Amino acid sequence: MSVYKQLLASDILVTPLEVSKNFLLNTLSEVTGSGVDRFLGKNITGLFSTSEATTGHISTEYQRLVYNSIKELYYSNYQSSSYGDPVSVPESIPNEFTSGPVSSAGRYENYLQTDLTFERYFPTASDSTVGVISIPKHLYGDKILPNSFSMTDFVKGVISDDGEGNLIMNTTPNTIVGNIIYQHGVVVITKDTAQAVTGIINSFISEPLFRCAFSSSYTIYETQYKCTINPSEYNFSLNETLLSGSSAFTYNSSSYYQPEGGALVDFATGSIFNPYITGVGLYNDDQELLGIAKLAQPLPTSTTSDTTILINLDR
Repeated sequence: MSVYKQLLASDILVTPLEVSKNFLLNTLSEVTGSGVDRFLGKNITGLFSTSEATTGHISTEYQRLVYNSIKELYYSNYQSSSYGDPVSVPESIPNEFTSGPVSSAGRYENYLQTDLTFERYFPTASDSTVGVISIPKHLYGDKILPNSFSMTDFVKGVISDDGEGNLIMNTTPNTIVGNIIYQHGVVVITKDTAQAVTGIINSFISEPLFRCAFSSSYTIYETQYKCTINPSEYNFSLNETLLSGSSAFTYNSSSYYQPEGGALVDFATGSIFNPYITGVGLYNDDQELLGIAKLAQPLPTSTTSDTTILINLDR
């Protein structure tokens, strides 16, 4: 009989499992060593020049490009108003239009983090600056968990997220100083002043006494394979020690035992002989071994009922 058995679609179950991990980066070396980078974006007008100011603690980017990238990705619908640019929207009545903020149904995808109406301010004056903290994907996974992000500048204070994509200064809890894009690991400081606190952007981007904390979310997919053995299946062992003459095996250079005899020993030929299962191999359609599942202890096969082995694989 064949040692291969085809798995059906009903034998395979894939279950998503969301896991999280907390990160606390206490020192500048821990921050940069983990790949968290900080950039200063600046609204520079005129023709681009390669001699323009650059930014970044790990990688180097032009300040102009950082500013323009953040503006286009997350604030393109909010250039004239913090609550959305006015836009004409056609009504159901032919040739009639209404005007209003773009809100969540904007002209561009700006990755809004909530369905609530909230402020998304972006400075547009010449030489305006924004601060950007970029967290690498190998840290945040699928996303940063809402209400988990905070960063500390020991000069200016603490900025944390409110769970709706806004950044709040701890000294001014009602003042939004920027936004966080959870699924991109991007933190943007757009306001340089929060009531009596000034110079926020430059301090959080350049201050060496900087600490960052957040929780990441990552989805693990657990695949379960149900391997069912009927009573009439797998009742023969491929163990070479069952062959007569196995006591005279020789050891070759490839580390395999070669039997000198070919007949099964007597006890392996009777109907009461039940092999033990020690492992299950998973193969592709080309009969290439992809993985081996080992049992905690040998499992005897049954001659009267089905035997089901469940294999769980996390990926």
